[in-house]
Amino acid sequence: MNMYANPSLEREFTRPQPGQRKILAHYILHTLPRVKKELQRWQCQAAICPNTTLAAQALSSLNSKDFHCYGGSVFALCADDREETLIELITAYQTICDYLDNLCDRNDCLDGSAFRQLHVSLLDALQPEAVKSDYYELYPHQDDGGYLAGLVTACRKCLQTLPSYEAVQQEVLQLAHLYIELQVRKHIDWAVRERELISWAEVEAANYEDIYWQEFAAASGSTLAVFALFALAAGDEVCVEQVQAVSNTYFPWICGLHILLDYFIDREEDRQGSDLNFTFYYKDEAAMSGRLKHFIGQSHAQLAHLENSTFTRTVVEGLLAMYLSDQKVKRQKLQKTAAALLDESGPNTWRVYRLCALVRRFF
Repeated sequence: MNMYANPSLEREFTRPQPGQRKILAHYILHTLPRVKKELQRWQCQAAICPNTTLAAQALSSLNSKDFHCYGGSVFALCADDREETLIELITAYQTICDYLDNLCDRNDCLDGSAFRQLHVSLLDALQPEAVKSDYYELYPHQDDGGYLAGLVTACRKCLQTLPSYEAVQQEVLQLAHLYIELQVRKHIDWAVRERELISWAEVEAANYEDIYWQEFAAASGSTLAVFALFALAAGDEVCVEQVQAVSNTYFPWICGLHILLDYFIDREEDRQGSDLNFTFYYKDEAAMSGRLKHFIGQSHAQLAHLENSTFTRTVVEGLLAMYLSDQKVKRQKLQKTAAALLDESGPNTWRVYRLCALVRRFF
């Protein structure tokens, strides 16, 4: 069913709404359809990749991971008259991440050097003046017909129009480096994967207070801090203090909450597939729930440092609502833990949760 053509749902969102409801109404009725058009554009490009393996992986990432772009696009709401640019930028950047994740998941390549070279595309996407590299140089499949380079170019074109990108660029690049380090280690041979991942994450986590290695690794896998900084860069005047406030709020707390929730709802699926899941490193479900509550508390506490706390509160509550309304929670009988997490975030999160459950009926 097409949610955008449903009269009852449209009435729910188009009646006068203050604050968060207004944000959600614009996002659902205007932003999401625009993201869909962007994804369709990239699907057309992916379909004509000369290499059939690369074409299949590109199309698979767009079809099965499109919700990453839909979720990330919420940050375009902060951009006012640059909303269209942010939608294009976030969709292209997230599509690079999802496509590369698919390529690194393939069993015919476990070469960390090949994965690192593929991910140079992310760094190139964030540096408009950099000379592009041969991203497939070490990968067993090569000719994508310019698909990945096209995504990089799309990001660059958007970034060049953001008036304050220079103010956030170094912070964004640091976050991208952490993401790359995680992705490379997460996909190498199982014989060394866990050891390499723990060794790296323990060293990095030592720079943060009260965070476990698996939680730091989880936070590194989120693109939310990058998108929040993109949104900040859409403003005309950005100071160092604003950049640090946004970065410190999202990383590691909101980013960590984001990916830990993702792993939380995928527990049974990952257990059956013998896949890496960061929530498996907690002693038991009670310990996991306690740490998720800690991340919820820290995420809310950090809002005091932001100028636009209403929007970021919506992001935190939206993450909980989106993941915990997934049918995977019910199938795994995780409703009790989910309810405790919603309680931890507060009554308004329950309202967003019920709204999210309603929206899911139309997807």
